[in-house]
Amino acid sequence: MIGRLTGVLAEKNPPQVLVDCHGVGYEVDVPMSTFYNLPAVGDKVSLLTHFVVREDAQILYGFGSSAEREAFRLLIKISGVGPRTALSVLSGMSVGDIAQAVTAQDAGRLVKVPGIGKKTAERLLLELKGKFGADLGNASNAATSDAQTDILQALIALGYSDKEAQLSLKSLPKDIGVSEGIKYALKALAK
Repeated sequence: MIGRLTGVLAEKNPPQVLVDCHGVGYEVDVPMSTFYNLPAVGDKVSLLTHFVVREDAQILYGFGSSAEREAFRLLIKISGVGPRTALSVLSGMSVGDIAQAVTAQDAGRLVKVPGIGKKTAERLLLELKGKFGADLGNASNAATSDAQTDILQALIALGYSDKEAQLSLKSLPKDIGVSEGIKYALKALAK
């Protein structure tokens, strides 16, 4: 029904913002990833939206990018995952991080999000497999994330923590292959 709002940012109260569109103020719930990228109060803002009508409320959710909105829509289609949980997932992880977790079937990364337990994380991975992940990015990005995921899994299998492995990935060139990436990451971790 309401696909996009463009107006003046009147208020910012996480996770809700108030957008003034020609004298009408819309309360919009946004994930923290969108919230951090909002302009200052009084500046012009444009948000893609998703309108949810429930028996007891009508709620507008806003997103800074179409990828975030698409991820939100995929998440709320899953049984047991409502808009609040989907917003929490998008606040705790970027779309790219969710895509990597789905591609790698890594429930551990989803469990770190407040409100997501082990069973919900496993259901998310199962339901999103093939719908999310590489499909959400472009082809070159997908190849890069697959290589990065393989390198990450190899480092974890070698006994490094998830945090150490993630840090070592940041120093790698984006177009590096899996075997070369593992070598470089091991050298970086050895220092």
